[in-house]
This record gives sequence, C-alpha cells and structure tokens, in this order.
Amino acid sequence: MTALMTLEQVNYRVGDKQILHDVNWEIPAGAHVTLTGPSGSGKSTLLRIIASMISKTSGELFFDGRPIEDYDPIAYRRQVSYCFQQPTLFGATVEDNVAFPYQIRKLPVDSAHVLEALTYVGLTEQTLHQKVTDLSGGERQRVALIRNILFLPKVLLLDEVTAGLDEGNKTIIHDWLRHLNQDRGVTTIMITHDTQEIAAASQLMRVVNGRLEVGK
Repeated sequence: MTALMTLEQVNYRVGDKQILHDVNWEIPAGAHVTLTGPSGSGKSTLLRIIASMISKTSGELFFDGRPIEDYDPIAYRRQVSYCFQQPTLFGATVEDNVAFPYQIRKLPVDSAHVLEALTYVGLTEQTLHQKVTDLSGGERQRVALIRNILFLPKVLLLDEVTAGLDEGNKTIIHDWLRHLNQDRGVTTIMITHDTQEIAAASQLMRVVNGRLEVGK
C-alpha cells in the first residue's frame, strides 16, 4: 500500500521535556490503526502533530507526498480530521452542528446525506431538533463524529472517542468506523486504552516514553 502519511525523525519538546523521540512512521492509505500506550506517553501529542494542531519541534511530516508545510492549514484540516475524547457541540440544537460543515463551505445543507449519517449511527430525523444540552454522552459523541465526516476526510484521527461510553454506544461507533474505513476508504487512527479494542486491533502501534513501537 502507498503511504498516505509519512513521519521522519519527528520530535516534540516542551521546554526541557522531550515528549516525542525520533518518531518514524509510514501510514498506508486505507489503514485502520489502533494506537495505545501508557498515559502520558505522547499518544495524543503525536495525533495532534499529525492533525497540524501543534507543530513538531523537528523532523519531517509528509501528507500525500508533500510536506505538511506546503498545505493551507484549513484545507489540510479538512482532509485530516481530529475527533476529541470529550466532544464539543455548539449552538442550540443538533441541527446547528450538522449544518456547520455546509455553512463554512457556503453550501446548502444536504438533508438526505445528513439523515443517512444519523440513521447509520442509530439516530433519527427527530434528533435534529434536540437541544445539545439534552443529549446523552453517547449521542453527543455520535453527533460530533457525524459533523466531522459529512464531508469525508482522507484521515480520521480519534482520541479515545469511546472512553466512558456503554457497550451499545461503543458497538455503534465501532461499526460506523469500520464502514468508513472498509467501504469509504477513510484512513483511521484511533487512540484507546480499552482492552477489547486493543485485542480486536488489526494493526496495533504503541507509544512508550515518547517512542513509537509496533504493538505486541
């Protein structure tokens, strides 16, 4: 498989503290990678560098064969999308959130596409009118994920998005991520500490003391 993302000797330092050490990683297009490791080892830092949310201290990061510095940041983040552990919803309703990706692109909302996405994750058209403050944790996470993929990115970065969810919500999200990866070709990298998710991983990588290792 062709490498969609390549990291070469990537380091990240804050003051005197070295967070990441000489990370080398080729991520093939269409990969589904599970990323694990002890708390504080640098997993989230690594994903945030890939997402261009923070800048590496040194090293090279290539996306689609070009250095990350060649990309307009907004255009890049539309292709490499980051999903937080604690989803942030805004506005008053679910509809406000799913309309946002269209609004920033100055496009009309594709209602059929929105409804298809809602249905796929076990939500209904009525959900659109719900206040975001009334949603459960699992519903909030699903709405946040929908907002990220209404315009499909090439890469979806997921930072412990199933942490704290019940088994039913985890299953819904796992099935949906499998669909996005296998049927829609989205490259996915998911951080987790969940033992079942780690056991089920098709490709497992670990970050230990800021160094990237093939999972065991």
